[in-house]
Amino acid sequence: MGALRFCGLLGLLFSIGAIGGCGKAEPHVVVYTSVDEAFSRPIAERFEREHKFKVFLVTDTEETKSTGLVNRLIAEKNRPQADVFWSGDPVRTAILKSKGLTEPYLSLEAKDLPKKFSDPEGHWTGFSARARIIMFNRDLVKEGQEPKSILDLADPRFQGKACMANPLFGSTSMHAAALFDKVGENDAKKFFEAFAANGGTILSSNGEVRRRVANGEFAVGLTDTDDYNEARKEGKPVGVVYPDAKGMGTVVVPNAVVLIVGGPNPERAKKFIDFLLTPEVEKALAESEAAQIPVRSGVLTPTHMVPLDQLHPMDIQYENLAGRLEDLSKGYLKDWVDRNKK
Repeated sequence: MGALRFCGLLGLLFSIGAIGGCGKAEPHVVVYTSVDEAFSRPIAERFEREHKFKVFLVTDTEETKSTGLVNRLIAEKNRPQADVFWSGDPVRTAILKSKGLTEPYLSLEAKDLPKKFSDPEGHWTGFSARARIIMFNRDLVKEGQEPKSILDLADPRFQGKACMANPLFGSTSMHAAALFDKVGENDAKKFFEAFAANGGTILSSNGEVRRRVANGEFAVGLTDTDDYNEARKEGKPVGVVYPDAKGMGTVVVPNAVVLIVGGPNPERAKKFIDFLLTPEVEKALAESEAAQIPVRSGVLTPTHMVPLDQLHPMDIQYENLAGRLEDLSKGYLKDWVDRNKK
């Protein structure tokens, strides 16, 4: 973490502590989020304008996306500092549920959201999604030679030209867990070993995948739709594939929001959760540079993204991936990264 970011975080924590120590606390809610600050900050500021109380937003680093804040929430279990965790994927919220850190909350605003993207017991609610995609450089990949599956990243035609973010963090880790769940341990391990043997490169983040594919350092890279959209808007020569559309399916990654057990401001936390789950927020995230895909009907999908009803999503039981992800992060995937990260 850079010195400037570290100082800013210390200042934020000091402010939260100071509020708690004053005779009269300023109305506020503390939100931890793994969603990029460029996308989450405008939403928080819109909430502040509408509800007239402060949102203290604590974000994660690009390299430790989701994992850093989850570990922090676990460490704070006996003395919670956060009211809400707004996660970029639902698997981390499922991990928090398994450790007793979440409280069920069934918001009325969730009534028209698809149930398959939320915890059936109400511990987390899913909304507005990204998809896991393969971004390719049009100058390096001939028309008709685009990869169709993530398994193609281990194909000899992409030898030394494919990359992915570190699968111990962020949406790549969720994608890895989903792959193990879908195809089984043996075949998933075969893919990771073949990727490495084919000269595949592990990068620090999805953002780095975007930059280096867009700049032509790699021909193909596994990343998210928001990263593709950013490269597209920059005018880079990039194309997108929604992988495995005719096979195991494309991984869809909804946002997920949870109420933290014992958080200091539970009623304001519920108001923030209600706000996040409105159609207006899905619309705002779709129209932002995040170009997120609405999961409820009636909210328009950005024209350069594929609507959810035209995708073939992988059949994922998100809550079931929590234990698998924890095991992989301590076992095979950690060992694989240690052996192959350059």
